Amino acid sequence: MATRRTKGLAMGSVLAMAVAAAACPPMARAERAAPAAAPEVKLFTRYSDTSRIGQPYAKDPSVIRFEGRYLMYYSIPPAKDNRQGGDGFPTGWAIGIAESSDLKSWRKVGEVLPVQQVEKNGIAAPGAIVIRGKVHLFYQTYGNGRRDAINHAWSTDGVNFERDPGNPVFRPDPAEAPWSAGRAIDAEPFVHGDKLLLYYATRDPEMKVQKIGVASAPLDSAYGKSDWTNLSKDGPALEPELAWERNCVEGASIIRRNGKLYMFYAGGYNNEPQQIGVAVSSDGVNWRRVSDKPLLTDGPPGSWNDSESGHPAVFRDGARTLLFFQGNPDRGKTWTLAATELGWGRNGPYLKSVK
Repeated sequence: MATRRTKGLAMGSVLAMAVAAAACPPMARAERAAPAAAPEVKLFTRYSDTSRIGQPYAKDPSVIRFEGRYLMYYSIPPAKDNRQGGDGFPTGWAIGIAESSDLKSWRKVGEVLPVQQVEKNGIAAPGAIVIRGKVHLFYQTYGNGRRDAINHAWSTDGVNFERDPGNPVFRPDPAEAPWSAGRAIDAEPFVHGDKLLLYYATRDPEMKVQKIGVASAPLDSAYGKSDWTNLSKDGPALEPELAWERNCVEGASIIRRNGKLYMFYAGGYNNEPQQIGVAVSSDGVNWRRVSDKPLLTDGPPGSWNDSESGHPAVFRDGARTLLFFQGNPDRGKTWTLAATELGWGRNGPYLKSVK
């Protein structure tokens, strides 16, 4: 979840947290090194949350199917009235929950609020997965700089969660992985054989360049702190290399297709613009890009995602594959979640519907 300062936003607490999280401000839009905008994609669905600040603001989607319905988890900003959350903490950044019966119409059904001491500054960027009849939610602490880490909670109904008392459960150790600052955000859990892989974003030791790493835990474990092994000790699974990626790759989302793993990832910090690329792997650790161009760019001038198309969440529902993502037209004053349908060809995924 890479954020930046915005102007004209009457929300002091959001500004303060955004500044704390953005150690490397993005380059001005006029200076961006991105290809010409692709045709605007047709949307399968679109959703946002106005409950906290009175205008659309929802980021970092993660979608699952659970007990006959679809659930979407996403980041929501501090409330304007600074409502009190669990254990007396101000709600800060938190996680919203919406449900749908058809993946098109969504309604909010709950929030996951900060309750543990480690969460007192807020929580965000959820990654949800269903394992053995429970929803496991991995999510980041917020506003702690290089000390941000991944927490774990689980639920039997998808709305009410029990925390791991040992949170946080994972952050890379810079002594083992000297390429990393020790931070972990943007959790993405994925089952691979007898392991649960956990993708995360981290910064370099100077806190300027965002990269993606991966850890693993036994699938039959409790996914607690002692269960995780960092598989990216010698270097990142993916790091910025292309001009459009700037100094940031983050927000990994994984899908298996024809025996291969595909990673949809965000390139560029928020509103640089952030856009979505694809990489492929046979083992979940070593990745190569499918293309040197983004699969999904920011929208054309005047469109709802003029400022960015970022933080992907790929979701397969039967024969259909949907790519959920976040966007905005106003440099981050508002945020909306949307999805477009993907097709699959010999060279990997493609955007199925364009206007």
